[in-house]
Amino acid sequence: YAMLSVRDNGCGMDRKTLDRLFEPFFTTKKVGEGTGLGLATVYGIVKQNEGFIDVQSTPGHGTTVRVYLRRHVKEGGHAERVTTRKPVAKGKETVLIVEDEPVLLDLTRRMLEMNGYRILAARTPGEALRLAEEHVGPVHLLLTDVVMPEMNGRYLAEKLESRFPGLKPLFMSGYTANIIAHHGILEEGVHFIQKPFSMEDLAAKVRETLED
Repeated sequence: YAMLSVRDNGCGMDRKTLDRLFEPFFTTKKVGEGTGLGLATVYGIVKQNEGFIDVQSTPGHGTTVRVYLRRHVKEGGHAERVTTRKPVAKGKETVLIVEDEPVLLDLTRRMLEMNGYRILAARTPGEALRLAEEHVGPVHLLLTDVVMPEMNGRYLAEKLESRFPGLKPLFMSGYTANIIAHHGILEEGVHFIQKPFSMEDLAAKVRETLED
């Protein structure tokens, strides 16, 4: 394994908090102060890559997080298999992206612009509604995070669908689709893409949603 260790000198955590650290939607923040660090997402990514996480923390003495990931050992003399994908058709539709992380918003915007789409980008549901009100012309697809301040992605989609009949919603989250469905935020069967995603996966999912 390769090990990544991160240590801080903050307030630390008690046993009760540690026991719930990786639960989806668990946070010690109060209402209106944010949604936490998304540690359930971190846990999911590490587990998908056959790794594990060790967290040591004591109130008043900070926290140490160790992430263990399996080392890749290349077999001698054998070239790695490279799989090729069928190119995804580019688009020209208008896509409204709603993502409260500025870096992710900018990255997703650039990914779709490179595939020919016209982009409206918003950091909050309120900003998205304002952009939609000011926009002249149709909005074909809403790409929105599920869990956000102000309102969740499903409610935002419902409000926008009244203004843009035929709008196709595509939801994204660091949580898996079954976790989102289990908590009643999204119905099963909706168009969904899990973060992190590649440019190819996003382009394919956008086309699939638009053509459904």
